[in-house]
Amino acid sequence: MSNRMSYIKGLLFVSLLVVSIVGFSVGKIHKVVIQVSTSDPLTQKIALNNAVNIQKHYGVDNVKVEIVAYGPGLSIMTKKNILSQRVESLAISNIHFSACGNTIKKVTKKKGKKPVLTGGVKVVPSGVVRLIELQGKGYAYIRP
Repeated sequence: MSNRMSYIKGLLFVSLLVVSIVGFSVGKIHKVVIQVSTSDPLTQKIALNNAVNIQKHYGVDNVKVEIVAYGPGLSIMTKKNILSQRVESLAISNIHFSACGNTIKKVTKKKGKKPVLTGGVKVVPSGVVRLIELQGKGYAYIRP
């Protein structure tokens, strides 16, 4: 009888453990930040594909995705970029885009005019600092 009770107690313990693990993962919002710091069109396209695939996997309501661009990567968020329409479309689909204010200042000083950003892009003071802040808030970091 004591073997049977031990078996039942063990089974109950495992059941409670499984229920608690499943319970904690239900409704969890996943958070991902993707860095874009290169002007390479293939890498920029991969970053956008990563964002879309992550959103498809977890569901738009279960994940926060932010793409942060700085340095040469700022080009992904400009109107002149071949991917600008896709960036605008993804911004409507709840993928967030942050452009580095420091990079914008440097480009403006160098070229004499401010880069024109794609719709749906917000400017943050520093792209690198934004990455640090988001990672501090539990965002997973991806750099394609």
